[in-house]
Amino acid sequence: MQEKKAADILIMDLRKVKNAVADFFVLCSGSSDKQLDAIADSVDQMVYKLVNENPWHIEGKNNKEWMLLDYFDVVAHIFRHDRREYFALEKLWGDAEMIEVNEAPGTNRG
Repeated sequence: MQEKKAADILIMDLRKVKNAVADFFVLCSGSSDKQLDAIADSVDQMVYKLVNENPWHIEGKNNKEWMLLDYFDVVAHIFRHDRREYFALEKLWGDAEMIEVNEAPGTNRG
């Protein structure tokens, strides 16, 4: 996600949350259809490279508002900025431990 300049990367640890659908959610935001595609493709390639797994389920590749890559225990959520605010997963799963991922070293967004 960092490689494709995703914004506001957040890891939500759901392991202690009752009735959670996964162990972790990884959320990020992008600003364009092209960027959302690039982030999703990068996540898919990196997961396959590291653990030799493809997503069990993919949603949202056509509408480019909220893309989801489901790897069973870990679900990647790639939002367009305004849709992330609308769906507010951080509030919906507010009992999760939240881990903010800082920008990659040398990244300048100013």
